[in-house]
Amino acid sequence: MAGTLFIGGLAAIWYRSLRYVQPSLALFRWVYGLVLAGTVGLIAATLLGRYGPGWYMLYPLPFVQTWPHWSTGLAIGSVLVLGVAWLLSQLDLLRAFAARYGVGRLLAWDYLAGASPAEPLPPFILIATVSLLAGALTTVVGAVVLLLYLFQWFMPALHFDPLLLKNMMFMFGHTIVNITMYLGIALVYERLPEYTGRSWSTNRIVAIAWNATLLFVLTAFFHHLYMDFAQPGAVQMIGQIASYLSAVPATVVTLFGAATQVYRADVRWQFAPLAYYTGLVGWTVGGLAAVVDSTIAVNLYFHNTLWVPAHFHTYFLAGYVLMLLAAFHEIAAPEAQRWAKAGLAMLLVGAYGFLVMFYVGGEQGVPRRYASYAAIPVEGLANTGRVLALVAAGFVVLVLLGLVGYGVSLLQGWRRSWTEA
Repeated sequence: MAGTLFIGGLAAIWYRSLRYVQPSLALFRWVYGLVLAGTVGLIAATLLGRYGPGWYMLYPLPFVQTWPHWSTGLAIGSVLVLGVAWLLSQLDLLRAFAARYGVGRLLAWDYLAGASPAEPLPPFILIATVSLLAGALTTVVGAVVLLLYLFQWFMPALHFDPLLLKNMMFMFGHTIVNITMYLGIALVYERLPEYTGRSWSTNRIVAIAWNATLLFVLTAFFHHLYMDFAQPGAVQMIGQIASYLSAVPATVVTLFGAATQVYRADVRWQFAPLAYYTGLVGWTVGGLAAVVDSTIAVNLYFHNTLWVPAHFHTYFLAGYVLMLLAAFHEIAAPEAQRWAKAGLAMLLVGAYGFLVMFYVGGEQGVPRRYASYAAIPVEGLANTGRVLALVAAGFVVLVLLGLVGYGVSLLQGWRRSWTEA
């Protein structure tokens, strides 16, 4: 899920960056091939080789041999191939940005000094730069972990520090998830003005907010380490402070800017601006729920409950996914509106109904990571989990119907294109 959404965001950013810069099309074709190869390998390792750890792959779980040895190696190698593809695409976009605006301007530091540059830096470029810098750095960290895994796969006698590798994996995974959402926000900054007719420019406040976000997003992953009592207490404090501070600047500036974009504006509320705007709402709601969970006193109770998947499904399913659907709809089927809007309505009702069941389950203490609620030793809690899951499944049907409506709109757009051609 995380990798697919991330590469989708990179593709959308690549396409929209053509307005400003010239990234390498030849390199992106190689990236496309690597992504396909890595994805096919990962699917084969999971479905054919029964590889079980999932995307966390926390050490030493990949080497628990309840599945064939070859599937472990294929899964590790496939994710490593995906990481190479992500890193190449991020570095090439940064290269293209620097070629146009200069390395020193990409983070809008001239705005921090109060200057008014002759060539303004689009907020799209600033936010994309913040995302790509953090992503490139942590992708390297993730690649180091995977290389160590690969070494142990070849030489089973090797062993590494599980706590260190867990910290590194969460630095990679948590950051990739966060910057995936920031890629969606960059698209909102870039595309919403097309429908409101108002500019959305970089200024000193925007520059301060996104530079602060770059700093804190690299340390916010510490809130995943609260339960690791063997680590210094300062790590936990940094995690809580960074989690709070990473959420505030970008969210406040973005929501204020989005509100001023539409306030008394003659907005053409087509599918794309509706999806971008409702996506901002989902991003905000999920972010607030994440901040609640990152509070140490609350995390003691919510850490292993359904509250955790509730918050990240919120800012993905009801947030970033809507932004991504808007970005692709603008390209593929901008004139096909009726089915797209109907699909969006069903998707929103289904998504929030589904997510409310997660939140209620978390508040009630229903644990996550159970394959069957029958295994929960407290009967009342098991029954609560079953009922909430049943209701959630009904809302998932609405989500699927909404996606069908969106798919019909894409088919209409493609059919119109073929007819005109």
